[in-house]
Amino acid sequence: MRTPAEGLINMKLRSQLWRILNPFHRLSKRLRFILLSLLVCLSVIGSYWVWAQQPVRLSMMLQAQEIPNWQLIVDDFEAQNPNVKIDLIEGPNATNLREDLYTTSFLLGDSPYDLIYMDIVWAPKFAAAGWLLDISERISEEELAEFMQGDVDGGRYEEGLYRMPFRSDGGMLYYRQDLLAEAGFDPPETTAELLQISKALQSQGKAEWGYLWQGKQYEGAAAMFVEMLEGFGGYWVNPETKEVGLDTKAAIAAVQFLQTTVADKISPPGTTATDEEVARNLFQTGNAVFMRNWPYAWKLGNDPGSSIQGKFGIKPMVHAAGFKSGACQGGWGVGISKTTRHPDEAWKAVQYFSSTEAQRKFILASGFVPSRKALFTDPALVAEYQYLPDLQKVIESSVLRPPIAQYAQASDILQRYLSAALTGQQTPAQAMQAAAQETRQLLKT
Repeated sequence: MRTPAEGLINMKLRSQLWRILNPFHRLSKRLRFILLSLLVCLSVIGSYWVWAQQPVRLSMMLQAQEIPNWQLIVDDFEAQNPNVKIDLIEGPNATNLREDLYTTSFLLGDSPYDLIYMDIVWAPKFAAAGWLLDISERISEEELAEFMQGDVDGGRYEEGLYRMPFRSDGGMLYYRQDLLAEAGFDPPETTAELLQISKALQSQGKAEWGYLWQGKQYEGAAAMFVEMLEGFGGYWVNPETKEVGLDTKAAIAAVQFLQTTVADKISPPGTTATDEEVARNLFQTGNAVFMRNWPYAWKLGNDPGSSIQGKFGIKPMVHAAGFKSGACQGGWGVGISKTTRHPDEAWKAVQYFSSTEAQRKFILASGFVPSRKALFTDPALVAEYQYLPDLQKVIESSVLRPPIAQYAQASDILQRYLSAALTGQQTPAQAMQAAAQETRQLLKT
């Protein structure tokens, strides 16, 4: 047992040892305070440095089928920009559901998506609502001239640019080269020629159906009808004046032509329930002469095992005599959310995705259509997709669906009344007059 004296000696020894080992003891209180403050600052700076080294994270939503091909170019971008990471978020496959998700996130006030991968008809709506950054000051008109004009115009709203083109699209006429050649016909230019050739080949037993198109009540019918309107010298809505042209003679004539194809059994009776895939599958069986569809059907029609592999061609849509062809401008592009915390990094990603390098890699992997003019004749792409030079001619005649903020509602109106006319519930004149009246009321609100 230690005595009090031994305990006192031990305390003195520990105190002396502390004085020897503790260098701060020899410093004044002021110096000790300064050094401790420096240590705290260095700790804070170190923590900030570690935080600053973390990459900026950007998010973008898209359908599941596109993610593998998108990942190819995202990986390349991240390799060139190690300080930026892009999270690809899987959204619903249905386009309208992804639009609804975007809309909901914007309405909540702080969208979780930095990059907005959007259909061409979304841009005016999103821009009008103030949900997108105007990127017009970040790119010159000379640079934009390298893209297909319709793709660029689809990203404009009023004086701003809100979407950079990524992949293009356009409606066109598919035709059976072999059947036309055997019968001595050239591909049709006019609607009258399409009807004539269809009837002739049907009567010869060469094909069960003459013309396949999208008559179902959905957005695909609105896209199809834009082409018919252009081909008959009509229009839907003038985006500058808000004038509506659905009740003009031209628009009514366009509906009458579509009605005729069904009434004369040139098109199947189920056309009013036909979408792109129904039309493609029927055309691919070899039982039709003509089809209106998008470019994606070319690759599928030429897959091994397809009964029409190498037997069909593509050309601009037919039109009424005296008018010109029109291809509904489709396609997807990338914009930037106005709530993003990283606008500069987001723009760097948008620039890369719209570059020649990224588009070439994506198109080779996916079979979609480029938006850069030069890629339609790019040797690597043409070797894989021989139709691209012909497709460029189609898309050069592109027509935009009305770039108005109320597009979704206007499209719904057109779809309903077009369906009423095609199913015989109303005459073409009645349906188009009602559609025009309702659209005018919409644009006044």
